[in-house]
Amino acid sequence: MRSPRASALPVLAALLAATAGCADTEGLRSQGDLGVVHAPQTLWKDIHPEPPGPGQAPGRAAVVPGLDVVPGGDMRGVDALAVVRADLTSATRQDGGTGRLVDPRAVQRLALCTEEAGGGPDCPVRPGVLHDLTGNGKDELITALDLDGRVSELRVYTVQDDGRIARILARRGVLEGVEVAAEHLAVREPTSNPKYISVSDYVWDPGAGLMNLSDLTLDDCPSSTAPAARCQASGP
Repeated sequence: MRSPRASALPVLAALLAATAGCADTEGLRSQGDLGVVHAPQTLWKDIHPEPPGPGQAPGRAAVVPGLDVVPGGDMRGVDALAVVRADLTSATRQDGGTGRLVDPRAVQRLALCTEEAGGGPDCPVRPGVLHDLTGNGKDELITALDLDGRVSELRVYTVQDDGRIARILARRGVLEGVEVAAEHLAVREPTSNPKYISVSDYVWDPGAGLMNLSDLTLDDCPSSTAPAARCQASGP
């Protein structure tokens, strides 16, 4: 009959191996002092932002005023510059120059656009891209207005069932890259760490009638192949 001590030795050895966390052929090794675990500390817990005002509530598409109804429900053939001008002018009027809906520089920058095709060589509005983001077989309009050499206003528009043009995504940021695939739109932006770039994935939400953020990840910055101006930190 085996002694109680002998039968307990394998159990004790298994427990030590499970709790040690690191072992090799020479035996168990300690990982050292892992420090003290602290509970998160809430900063400014008594200060909260005001609720969004009219036109600022998230999760709602914004109809662009002053534009003609579009028959057929497709943005193809619509003047992209006219849409951006109407949208930014209306948004500026709504936010009173606070910059919450649109950067105050946007309308000033739009003044550089002329009546030439595409707005002329100094127009800061990027050429519109047509892509079906809603999955209904009809194209949306994707464009952006460059506020300076770094920051831009990304805008996406669709035609609603009633023929009115609505903005379904507005995003201000440093557009390192914008990619589309099926009903996804991904925005790549620099972070404060030059080793990483953030990727925001927007997907069409038929219930809300707009592009909603579905995923936010970090991706390695390909510094070995990227030009010197790419993947820089997001600071000034």
